[in-house]
Amino acid sequence: MIQIEATPNPNSLKFLSEKTISAAGTEEFQKNNKKNLSNDFIKELLDFRGVELVLLSKNFISVKKSDEVSWTELKPMVISHLNDYFENNNEPILKNIKEPESRTSTKNKDDTVSKIIDVLNTKIRPAVARDGGDIKFKSFENGVVKVELQGSCSGCPSSVMTLKQGVQNLLKHYVKEVNSVEAV
Repeated sequence: MIQIEATPNPNSLKFLSEKTISAAGTEEFQKNNKKNLSNDFIKELLDFRGVELVLLSKNFISVKKSDEVSWTELKPMVISHLNDYFENNNEPILKNIKEPESRTSTKNKDDTVSKIIDVLNTKIRPAVARDGGDIKFKSFENGVVKVELQGSCSGCPSSVMTLKQGVQNLLKHYVKEVNSVEAV
């Protein structure tokens, strides 16, 4: 059974499943990169009119739509697509298990970056995932942490507030070397 949750972004919904959707961690797919994809489920979902972005996580999918289509029209199509997949498949949509990006980024990095990534993974990512999104560490230089907001968080009206009041405050509290946080 698929459950739906609203997100802070009015153009994004979170579709939850009791089945594992991704065994490969959290991955984002955008309509403009569709031709490079090999996963038929994701390609078909991005082919739906108005679907701009899809984020797959362990037990949910976030779908971000354009203004040209309503959720009344799109929601049943996404639910049907998910149900059809799981009726015909007993495996996750994303099967390739890989080491999360944040862990590979810490190899040969300094203590500060390790602390930043730890705070992102333990304190911030779970909260962002509840809203149907993800946050990825990109860099740390001269006191500035650069992150990428994905899924429901990308383009969300409240993402700037989340970034400055939430992410930046937490990182500054736990990692004294952090002065500010910016989205890339």
